[in-house]
Amino acid sequence: MKTVIQRVSSASVTIDSKIVADIQKGLLLLIGIEDADTQEDINWLCQKITNLRIFGDENEVMNLSVKDIDGEVIVVSQFTLHALTKKGNRPSYIKASKPEVAIPLYESFVKQLEKELGKKVQTGIFGADMKVSLLNDGPVTIQIDSKNKA
Repeated sequence: MKTVIQRVSSASVTIDSKIVADIQKGLLLLIGIEDADTQEDINWLCQKITNLRIFGDENEVMNLSVKDIDGEVIVVSQFTLHALTKKGNRPSYIKASKPEVAIPLYESFVKQLEKELGKKVQTGIFGADMKVSLLNDGPVTIQIDSKNKA
């Protein structure tokens, strides 16, 4: 499971001209799922994300987590995170899971993240054509792959 974590001052997801998710200070998470992903990947990644110290403390040192600041979170499915680009100029998405595998893992990820945060997590709609807007704070953008835990 791959994720791109963006620390944001605000973010939103719009589908068909309707805002379906809207947050202020917190995280925008782009999540890419592959067939090899398991609940273990979800648990590890959710724990890592919620405790990642990337928010400024009183001295503006990145020492606080999204939990510490009671920040908000949006999760957006992003199969293109698994793009293979070694050959040619058209990315291959063969590693990305098909919806029948990805949707249950995506839903489990959101539930686990809500459990870790102790609050509701906003989402886009899996497989929809989404317009994602964000004001990246910092900017701070971090990539994590659950297959590279060591």
